[in-house]
Amino acid sequence: MPNLLQRLIPRRWRKKTPLVHVVRLQGAIGVGTPFKPPLTMEGLAETLERAFARKGVSAVALIVNSPGGAAVQSALIHARIRALSEEKKIPVFTFCEDVAASGGYWLACAGDEIYADSSSIVGSIGVIAAGFGFVEAIKKLGVERRVHTAGESKSILDPFQPEKPEDVERLKSLQRDVHEDFKALVRSRRNGKLRGDEAELFSGAFWSGRQALALGLIDGIGHMRDVLRARFGEKTEFRLIAKPQGWGLRRLGFGSTLDPVSGLIDAMEIRALWGRFGL
Repeated sequence: MPNLLQRLIPRRWRKKTPLVHVVRLQGAIGVGTPFKPPLTMEGLAETLERAFARKGVSAVALIVNSPGGAAVQSALIHARIRALSEEKKIPVFTFCEDVAASGGYWLACAGDEIYADSSSIVGSIGVIAAGFGFVEAIKKLGVERRVHTAGESKSILDPFQPEKPEDVERLKSLQRDVHEDFKALVRSRRNGKLRGDEAELFSGAFWSGRQALALGLIDGIGHMRDVLRARFGEKTEFRLIAKPQGWGLRRLGFGSTLDPVSGLIDAMEIRALWGRFGL
């Protein structure tokens, strides 16, 4: 009861207690469905601003649970968190839940320190592109594929046409560029902490939290409340900062153009992202 009464008193009238703002980064990055919105810079902008806006905040805690997704959205979100942290002089702590892999680890690196459960899945510092080929399927169905382009590379990697070696090499060249950016970011954010051979660290492999600690990908095994109360004191308060959610038509997916086929493909892509890590 005393704790409840204390919370009812405005903070400016209370004895100063440490306050940590908590932001959840949950889900696939850049790809989603009407019922599972993706993590994007647009969707998180307001939440991040609010998390760093208040004076006297001791820290911002990021809870990351993401299998990855779009590289550009990962970079944008990461960059905004770092910019706000440096501007407001507020430290950031990351706590990995089930998985912080690929783009999810990119987000985790926005923290000045990274923690995980011993069973969390961490890493997957690589770039992947996956799809399907339907060339033989449409032949069996008697379907003729007609494609007309202005620009010889406009139909690159069309899933209904045979794969061309030069198209694959072009894609791999793009992937190498993105991978180099990812590696540079990890080297910078984990400067002096990485252990082990870079060929292994940046192979796209992923590890348990305990293994990630041995490799220097995280700073410790621990959970948010335990770690931050040990850091700032037992009376530390935590406040979840989240985008307000309504129960109107927009939440139910009405009022937007819903393409059932695109929605199914997006759902399959999200399932595949999580499925890589056994989740």
